[in-house]
Amino acid sequence: MAIYFYWGEDDFALAQAVGRLRDRILDPQWASFNYDKIPPDQPDAVIQGLNQALTPPFGAEHRLIWLENTTLGQHCSADLLKELERTLPEVPDTSVLLMTARNKPDGRLKATKLLQKHAEIREFSPIPPWKTELLVKQTREAAQAMGVKLTADSVEFLAQAVGNNTRQLFSELEKLRLYKAQSQQPLALAVLEQLVTASTQNSLQLAAAIRQGKTSQALQLVADLIARNEPALRIVATLIGQFRTWLWVKLMVEAGERNDRAIAQAAAVGNPKRIYFLKQEVKNVSLAQLQQSLPLLLDLEISLKRGAEGIATLQTKAIELCQLYQ
Repeated sequence: MAIYFYWGEDDFALAQAVGRLRDRILDPQWASFNYDKIPPDQPDAVIQGLNQALTPPFGAEHRLIWLENTTLGQHCSADLLKELERTLPEVPDTSVLLMTARNKPDGRLKATKLLQKHAEIREFSPIPPWKTELLVKQTREAAQAMGVKLTADSVEFLAQAVGNNTRQLFSELEKLRLYKAQSQQPLALAVLEQLVTASTQNSLQLAAAIRQGKTSQALQLVADLIARNEPALRIVATLIGQFRTWLWVKLMVEAGERNDRAIAQAAAVGNPKRIYFLKQEVKNVSLAQLQQSLPLLLDLEISLKRGAEGIATLQTKAIELCQLYQ
């Protein structure tokens, strides 16, 4: 018996995981007989999927049933819950039942608790753009999986260039793989600077421009981000996360703390080695400036949630924030 529940907003990463599972489970010669992809708009989709999961495979060892974009993790009728309780423990070893959804399963639901008991649940959500150590880790692991050898500097550059866009990450890695197909040497930073399409207009660069008081650059970055359909609230979430990290680092330094691990723990920074760079970033700004930034950012978040126009509100608040650092 194998039951999986994949959820998250990173559609590309989730689709890749589904593809890997399909390739691993299905015999290509019998795939058309043993693969059922059931969309959510199909009548009684879940019941149909459960029935298929109990059906033996045809001519091969396994069959795969995929309940696409299921709402089981959000709501489940009493009758459907009874069917799940009856069927899930009886799914044979020859069947793999896969369920996918964008939203996190509601832990309060009995159906979710049942899935937690019988299924492997995996999250596929984009890494927050301010968690640079996780982005670097993701980039390094993706490069290794695709057989692309990169230097440490190249990994850092690629992670910064693509951010949390996994689709662009794999696209760039495929380009690099083809470029150096016959070479055993890691690709140097100079090569990536020529080949990689860097998404330079990102929210972290906006945070840096604000911290440096560069008003014109901050306004241009806001315009570029909105032009690339970056959600305004996501931009603000990144800014709040980055300024909160800077504030914690500055607070700890001002308090006389010299242990980078202690600072990293207080600032919720996963990699203590990053603290050195964060110290350099806040070296020339005052604690008061950082403390005054967060109320402005929270006010910006509230305005956007109340329906304020995105680009105008962001640019107005960017001007106010930049003035703090001039």
